Order: sequence, then C-alpha cells, then structure tokens
Amino acid sequence: MMKQEEKSSEKRREKEIEKLVKQLTLEEKLTMIHGAALFASGAVERLEIPAIVTSDGPMGVRAEFMDDRWIPAGNNADMVSYLPSNSALASTWNPALAHDMGYVLGTEARGRGKDVILAPGINIKRDPRCGRNFEYMSEDPCLIKALTVPFIKGVQENDVAACVKHFAANVQETGRLVVDETIDERTLYELYLPAFQAAVQEAGSYSIMGAYNKINGSYCCEHKTLLDRILREEWGYDGAVISDWGGVHNTKEAAECSMDLEMSVFPDFDDYMLASPLKELIQRGEVPESAVDAKVRNLLRMMYRLKMIGPKKDSREKGAYNAPASREAILRTAEQSMVLLKNENRTLPLNAKKIKKLAVIGANAAKLHADGGGSAEIKALYEICPLAGLKMYLGGNVKVEYAPGYHVPVKPKTFEMNWQATSLDDLKNTTVGQLQRNVMNDNENHEKMEQERLAQIEKDKAEIHEKNPALFEQALALAKDADAVIFVGGLNHDYDCEGSDRPDMKLPYEQDLLIEELLKVRKDAIITFVGGSPVEMPWRDQAQAILWSYYAGMETGTAFAKVIFGEVNPSGKLAETFPEKYEDCVTAKSGQFGIEDQITLEEGLYCGYRYFDRQRIKPAFCFGHGLSYTRFEYKDLKLKVEKEREVKLTFSVKNIGRRAGAEIVQVYVAPIAPKVDRPDKELKAFAKVNLSGGRSKKVSLTLKPEDFAYFDTDLHQFITDAGDYEILVGASCEDIRLRGLVTLS
Repeated sequence: MMKQEEKSSEKRREKEIEKLVKQLTLEEKLTMIHGAALFASGAVERLEIPAIVTSDGPMGVRAEFMDDRWIPAGNNADMVSYLPSNSALASTWNPALAHDMGYVLGTEARGRGKDVILAPGINIKRDPRCGRNFEYMSEDPCLIKALTVPFIKGVQENDVAACVKHFAANVQETGRLVVDETIDERTLYELYLPAFQAAVQEAGSYSIMGAYNKINGSYCCEHKTLLDRILREEWGYDGAVISDWGGVHNTKEAAECSMDLEMSVFPDFDDYMLASPLKELIQRGEVPESAVDAKVRNLLRMMYRLKMIGPKKDSREKGAYNAPASREAILRTAEQSMVLLKNENRTLPLNAKKIKKLAVIGANAAKLHADGGGSAEIKALYEICPLAGLKMYLGGNVKVEYAPGYHVPVKPKTFEMNWQATSLDDLKNTTVGQLQRNVMNDNENHEKMEQERLAQIEKDKAEIHEKNPALFEQALALAKDADAVIFVGGLNHDYDCEGSDRPDMKLPYEQDLLIEELLKVRKDAIITFVGGSPVEMPWRDQAQAILWSYYAGMETGTAFAKVIFGEVNPSGKLAETFPEKYEDCVTAKSGQFGIEDQITLEEGLYCGYRYFDRQRIKPAFCFGHGLSYTRFEYKDLKLKVEKEREVKLTFSVKNIGRRAGAEIVQVYVAPIAPKVDRPDKELKAFAKVNLSGGRSKKVSLTLKPEDFAYFDTDLHQFITDAGDYEILVGASCEDIRLRGLVTLS
C-alpha cells in the first residue's frame, strides 16, 4: 500500500512539474539554472518559484555574505555550532554519530533559512599532503559509504538537501581548476565512485556537486560519462547536479550534459555560462531548449522534496541553530574521534588527584580553528581549545601553566588568486571583494604571486628560527618543574586549507626539534596533536604516549581533557594510513601529485593501506589503528555461506580489562589466487562494540556478494568469481586476530 501511495504521489509531482515547465518562459528557465547571488539561484516570483539558497559547508553553516561580493553581512546572528570535521567523524567509525552530525548540520542549515548545505565531502584521500583532506573522510570506500549514507539521511530529515561532493576524484588542490586526471575505469568504479553511488542510491541525496578537476580530458562539471551515463543512466539519479563555484567552463558542453545549476564566485551573474551565453546558443539553434527543460525539472523536483513548492510547503521543517542538544551530540562525536596512537607504560590516563602542577606546551593548545580552512570556515558560537578544556576540567586545585613552545607567524588574511576570499578583514572599500576574471590565464600575475608566496615562506622560516630558541628554553624550563607535561602541537588551517596542498608531511614551525628536546627532559611527556592529515613523527620511538585529534569541533577541549584524564576511554581509530615518512607513499614514488596540469593515477587500486600491504611497507600507524585504556580479546570465528554468495560471520569480543570501552572490529576480505590482480585485502565490514569490563558480546556481520566483487571492464559490471576467500577479523588492518576461509561457488 505504501509503495502504491508513493508512486501516486510521484506521478502527481511529475505532472505538477510539467505544468510549471510549460508555463515558464525561456528567460525564467535560464534564471533558475544559474546563480543570481553568490549563494542563491534565481527565483521566478510570477509562478511562486523561490530561489534555491545554498551554504557551505561540512563543519557548520557558513557566515552570511552579501549577494554580490565576498563581504560578510556584518552581524553576529550567523554564529553557529562548530561541528567535527569529516576526518574526525570518520575516526569514530560510528554510523549512528554520522547520522547525528548530519542531523545537526541539517537542522542548523534549515534554521538559517538554507535549502542546500554543501556537504558532506567524501573524496578519497589519495595523498596525505592534500590541503583539503581534513574535509574528507577516508582512503577507503567501504568506510566512507558506511558513514555517508546516515549523514545524508540526517541532513535531509530537516527538509534540507545534502549536496554530496566533489563528484568525482577531487584528489589535490594544486591546480584544482584545471588539473586533468587520467584514471582507468576499474579504479574509478572500485575506489572513487562507490561512496557517491551509495549517496544517491541508498541515502537519496537530493543534490550532488560536480568537481573542479578534469577526468580523462573532460571537466567534471561538463562530463557526459560521469553525469549522463554513470549518474543518470546507470545509477538512475533524478536529483539536482550543482557545479562547484566556478567549475563550469564551456556553455555548450554544460548545457548538453546533466549539469543543472551553475554557481560561481563572480558577481556577473548574467554572464555565467548557463545565462546569456546559453540563451544566444538556443536562439541560434545550436542547443535545444529541451536541454534547459531537463535541468529545470531536476531543480523543481528537488524543491518539491524540500517542500519549497507543492502541497506540503506549509509543513516544511523550520530548523534550529545553537541548540543545547546539538552541542551534546558534537561533544559525543569529539570524544569518540580521538585516536590513542601509543601508550607505553600506561602513561595515560593521567590521575588528576596526583597532579598539582601541569605544564601545557604547544601553540595548538590555545589555538582556535573554526574560522579557517577555506569554505569550511564558520563563525562558531564558541570553541573550547585544549588548554581551556584542561583548565575547565581540573578546576582551581591544579596549577596549569602554559607556554607556546614554538612561534607561529601571523599571516595577514588575503585574497587567493583563483579562489573566493576566505576573509575580508582588510577591506578598504567595497571593490576589494571582487575577483578578476581571467586571472588564471595571466602568466605574469601568476609568476609574480608565486614569487611573493615563496618569499613569504622564506621570511616566515627566518622569523620562526629567530624566535624559537627563547620559546624552546621557556617551554623546557616549565616542563622540568611540573608534575605532568602535555604537548599540544600539530597543524592549523595555514596548512590544512582549501586551495593549496602541504609542501611536505613534516610538522611545521620546528616542532620536531622542540619535541625531541622535550622528551630528553621529560620522557613521560604526553605528545598530542590537533590536525587534519598525517604528519611524520621521527621521534615517536622515544615518546611513551601519543594522542591524535582531528579538528573535532566546538567541544574539542572538553573531549580532549576527558580522554587525557580517563573520564572517556578513547575508541577512535585511524581512517587513513599514517606513513612513517612521505617518501613511503605511492604518490611520492610516482611523482603524480601536486602537478598543475596533468596527473596519472598510475597506482590504480593501490591507494592507502592497499599499497602499503602490497609493497610490505610498514607505516608509522596503520589504517584502522587506535588503542584503548582496556584490552579486547577476539574468539570463535564461525563462517557460513548462504545463498551461495552471502557469508554470515559470528565471533565474540571480550573486554579483558576492568575499564568499560569500545572496540571497532574490522572485517577484511582477501582473495586466494584471484583471476585478476586484486589488493591483498580490503575492508568490507566493521562494527563498534561497547563493553563493560570483563564482559563479552557475540558479533554478527554479513558479507554480501558485492563484497567479494571486482569491476570487470570488458563486461562493464561488477562480478564475483567463484573460489576461495580468506576472511580476516582484526583490530586494524595489521592487527588481525581471527582468520577463516570460505569458498564461493
């Protein structure tokens, strides 16, 4: 009965859409398919069709800007909750929390009057230097899929469209507007597309964002294979496709493929590719008006689903922002996102009752990160840094003394050459916010800006080297005289930032030198980090305890203190490989990263742990790694093949310590004697198991036929070969606890 009602409702909706399309003039249709403001499409008031109002981004709803320039609206009514980054969310390995964070983002977007929130970011983390990795989830499509689907559903429960991005393979920021990526079909289907397919087919994402880059010679926002054949025909998608801001380059190509709404960073809205230039092509008969009709239908369909139009528009969710319940959910996510990388001699947790003087060293202890990173920036209602979190937790009976330890140059906020301004603090007049067209083609200007950038880097290095000796001395003196020492270092949004990639994988600001000296003075110093992507840790063998936090949102400091002092037992695990050194990465060996015009993903399927497995390279910390304050035992793996291709797994997990904790059990599939080249093993299932001390639990998981499949390029479909497969159950991709063999007929 429900399916019949849904089908009847869909038929009525499609009829209403057709009526509207027939009533619209060409000019009105064109108004709807391109930006009429920096974050909104054009409205058709005559037919009561509203503008589609969008907003960045994945870590919270971005501040309000003026319609025609990158100048903040100038009030404080747009302060919102600061959510954990997608990299932090992924390290929880918790689909329920993914739903919660999606719901918080959706309700805050609706509460701010938005129709589309430009999130989540689900691109594969191919290289640890990618400046936008902090916005993405993982190097593994299975984990991304498992978190993306509930996240999108959570967003859209609020009558707000998720706009899952960036479709597809946005793997670097260097030359991101022009870089052409050569990707073989199998790699595309097995690594870079599965999460997007799940987003549209399982989560029902109302919109999807085209990427800036090219794939195999075509811009993603004009890519007929991606947008027409794969997205529309193979996946049956009927939602809206929105360009990344400035991602459309050619009017005819964009008009003739499934790109529905063109957005950009410039205020010359009538000159957008899908505006006046498209009207001219239609009038000359070079593009049929039916191409515009198809785009309008997709946008109207999204509006119906959001209750912007249609019979249910009076019952649309109103949303809310800065609600206490949202902050509680953010805290839970932050607590589960922190990853204990190392903990020798049970250095952690600290006992607050035994500490009278605590030394906190490192600039990131007092650093706030919400207002940075590019389009992920927000105006946070508040943000608790680690130093504040420690002081709030300990109260007045413990003396907490802080030393920055190293110098971080203050960088003036400026406009990027080919990217929207991220801040307008230095505005002198209303024209400064306007970016110039064709600046990408101005080689002289490009060279000048590159020279200025390199000169600034050298100036910063000299400034750091000059000021650090005194800061080092102050920090070391403080450490010698304390009952406990916590170092809080890492990265910031000068490095984890849209529009540029990191120069290397090293800690900036000479932090390695400070850490080495600090561990000589205090071998029990707790080394902690806040950052968005892996860093080299050449001193890690000397450190007893290492705790990693991604940008974990407004309650970072609260969660940090609760983990340090044991009120929360850490349960996060790495959703990406932490190499020992950058030279171990496949992209370092191939040199196919960070090139502005053309790269080849010649590693194919061997991205992340798949590459480290095959080459037998031991990383500093492997995919899936994360410690707890308790220990877990795995037992009694049983495998049963059903329906010839479905495998049921059961096994038990026991908490053999006294402290309650959560274990993330991971299931990998390893083909035995495969007919084609396949990775040694691949993650195919996982579960987060909460256990009190001494308790055990039976875990049941199912591997479906597609979990054993690979993409056959000749047949152009996924196939599962008959044969033997080893099932590996472990605490990480290296720490395999149970093994079993199944045979598929």
